[in-house]
Amino acid sequence: MALLAPSILSANFACLERDIKEAETAGADILHVDVMDGRFVPNITIGIPVVESLKKVTELPLDVHLMIVEPEKYIPEFIKAGANWLSFHFEATVHHHRTVEQIKELGAKAGIVINPSTPVSFLEEILPFLDFVLVMSVNPGFGGQKFIPTSLEKIRKLKSLKEKLNKNLLIEVDGGIKVSNVESVVKAGADVIVAGSAIFKGDISSNVRAFKEILKNY
Repeated sequence: MALLAPSILSANFACLERDIKEAETAGADILHVDVMDGRFVPNITIGIPVVESLKKVTELPLDVHLMIVEPEKYIPEFIKAGANWLSFHFEATVHHHRTVEQIKELGAKAGIVINPSTPVSFLEEILPFLDFVLVMSVNPGFGGQKFIPTSLEKIRKLKSLKEKLNKNLLIEVDGGIKVSNVESVVKAGADVIVAGSAIFKGDISSNVRAFKEILKNY
């Protein structure tokens, strides 16, 4: 079954523990945490202390997505803080293999993220070493954006590469995913669905259950 990873970027930060617990109780599988530095993307969100605090209030694995320059400098601290999955952007560093091995040696699952304009073919050499790839279906930096339709073909291409190079790879997709379009995303090949505003805006429990009802068929 495809996994659901609510993104706390859209949660109520004044009541973050409450929102997370509600999503967890309703059946969320993973908690997605967006870290932005105001340099790689034009926004600033959260850092290591928040990840450390999240680890204390949830049993869900923490999927930490680094939208930062020089991610290799901060990987040890994020994993120490509680990141179970850790991903960095292909576009943010030149030493991909070294950074992936660094993550794995510290005990976390290693992933690479690609922006909408980055071809999946760029991942061909590193794909056998990865635990997951995160496909951005919006331009990173802000929540609530509209899904880019061409992302579906990109997911299909990545699935094809996965079949040839790393059958255990998980394909994660983030950006503009709603109950109305999630089926097309998983049909294209997604294994993990990240959803922010579609989960945390409105009734969290009902939103999670609506996603899970669809994902259980895949």
